[in-house]
Amino acid sequence: MDIFKKHIEIIANSGFNFHNPNKFKEQFNTIKLKKEILITIDDAFESFYFEAWPYLKKNEIPFILFVSTQPVGKNGYMTWDQIREIEKESFALIGHHSHSHGYLIDESYEEFISDIEKANKIFLKELGYNPRLFSYPFGEYSKSMRDYISKNFDFAFGQHSGVIDINKDKFELPRFPINEKYGELKRFSAIINYFPLEYKKLLPIEKQLTKSSNPPKFIVEFFNEQKNLKNINCYSNEANNWKKSNTMISGSTLSIKFRAPFEPRRGRVNCSLNDNGKWRWFGIQFPIKTN
Repeated sequence: MDIFKKHIEIIANSGFNFHNPNKFKEQFNTIKLKKEILITIDDAFESFYFEAWPYLKKNEIPFILFVSTQPVGKNGYMTWDQIREIEKESFALIGHHSHSHGYLIDESYEEFISDIEKANKIFLKELGYNPRLFSYPFGEYSKSMRDYISKNFDFAFGQHSGVIDINKDKFELPRFPINEKYGELKRFSAIINYFPLEYKKLLPIEKQLTKSSNPPKFIVEFFNEQKNLKNINCYSNEANNWKKSNTMISGSTLSIKFRAPFEPRRGRVNCSLNDNGKWRWFGIQFPIKTN
């Protein structure tokens, strides 16, 4: 909590506003004159309710709480009464985080849909509605999962790092992880000052890699207005070894020739660009199919 409070202080001292997720859909396509910070919390652990919730409530700091329905009320997790207590506040929003919080990408498409539908029935019973914002468990999704979610939700969040902008896919939205491993104050101060690295197309569309598609043919087409592409630096963890990527730039298009296949459970690519003193960033995550 001491570090979390320092994170909040850093945001406040930076002059950024906290974004109220109840206005996320309404304001998504609005150009922001000033950066806004959206806080999301996954899993609805009991520790969140007893440690962070009193502080967030007292200061009316907006956030999304993504809930998986199966663990609710079990040891270490919040109860439905506690979730309803949070849900009634105007600065809080409950999001959908599946039923089981399993590795749904490893399941069949039918099992994935069944898991979501189980959660829908429980949300409807306990809250009276189904949340419209979704968070993929472990940030993992295939194209078929993404397409299903796009037909049944308004937005969906992964766990690849980056800054949201109006050109990002509404069902592959990035988030910076902030936890024990990635919550160091110096890093936190840096990432909240990043700007989005916007692009109009990123390939492959299918993020789940199979034996035949690993490593992928990675291509990013940027907008012509994006300058200073020569300054871009990408790092990737193929062969489970983080190194500077072998990048090639032709006009407004970047491609990466990977050194080797990515190893399970997931591959990652992170790119940053010094754009006349503005640091821009985007990241991509590739779940690896192992069977």
